[in-house]
Amino acid sequence: MGEGQGQEERRIGRARRLTLLGSHPDIDRAVKTLGWVEPTAIQSQVIPLLRKGHDVVAQAQTGTGKTAAFAIPLLERVAGPARRPFVLAIVPTRELCLQVAGDFAALGKFRRVRVAAVYGGIGYGAQERDLRIGVHIVVGTPGRLLDLVERRTLDLGGIDTLILDEADRLLDMGFINDIKRIVAKIPAKHQTALFSATFTREVEAAVKALTRDPVKASVKPEQPTIDTIDQTFMEVRHVDKLRALRAVLAREDASRVLVFRRTKRGVDKLARDLVKLGHDAGALHGDIPQQKRERVLEGFKRGTVSPLIATNLASRGIHVEGIDHVINFDLPEDPETYVHRVGRTGRAGETGKALTFVTETQGDEFRELKRKARVPFRQERLALHA
Repeated sequence: MGEGQGQEERRIGRARRLTLLGSHPDIDRAVKTLGWVEPTAIQSQVIPLLRKGHDVVAQAQTGTGKTAAFAIPLLERVAGPARRPFVLAIVPTRELCLQVAGDFAALGKFRRVRVAAVYGGIGYGAQERDLRIGVHIVVGTPGRLLDLVERRTLDLGGIDTLILDEADRLLDMGFINDIKRIVAKIPAKHQTALFSATFTREVEAAVKALTRDPVKASVKPEQPTIDTIDQTFMEVRHVDKLRALRAVLAREDASRVLVFRRTKRGVDKLARDLVKLGHDAGALHGDIPQQKRERVLEGFKRGTVSPLIATNLASRGIHVEGIDHVINFDLPEDPETYVHRVGRTGRAGETGKALTFVTETQGDEFRELKRKARVPFRQERLALHA
């Protein structure tokens, strides 16, 4: 095969892959502007299903390209000027709301799509003005969506597609009743796509209640970047865990530290204990009010809050560069949870450290985690002086 022929075949191959991402010329143009060459695994599965009108239930984590998986086929349906919205995306937090709305706008900029991001914590004025002018797509948090419906500035009568993004976090934060109230206000005949990183009993119940004959899609969870993360474990007596954590926090290279606990109550207790001992600790979980969560996250980004103590689900809203340590204060429940936790460090080519505490009763549980996760843990020893 000649060099010219090989280049031509590669060019055709790229064009075919791009066609899967965007079948409309305006979307193809936006995709190329963003520098995308081929779809991610979740995009390859979900885009054709949504184009065919199926309800979709997808298991996919942040960073898999899931927003584009639902945004691209929906943007292909935009026709004419914006009036009342035909797409509604429900998300758990302001941060995700702005991110998803921004992705819709970037992919739809050559289609002249109008997107409204609606969330609490700020006044109604600007959001209501956007809705009165007319939008194709609304991305919002549950409480603000209901407020705008009650104020009669958001008309859901034209919604034909519903997106539930990060469904496990929505449910963990107690939004299921708000979601059901919203769904009751949109036309009965609509397409639903639900995306979740984990499938708890609550998520499975929501799938049954909110979808019709859904097609399932999934991608394997991200793998830890072993080359950039030093993954260690430390045998610590349960009564010594707080002292061990403080010893790690005292290290010179521990400036932005993320600590994981299994429960919301555990997060609150550890954060309180650390604050009493003089640390600038913050807590993050689903029961903390949105405005406070945002303040804590902003402090973590600026470096005025560290360590940050979080639950697994809350961690999915943490997109912070420069996290140098992830500490599993409580042993992760499974390999997927472990991978997701430690993946908060060692990002964008930076190095990071992941340290897992193992107590005197957790030897068997840790060995099983180590076997399933296939991680070459290095044991670390820390002298704890009375």
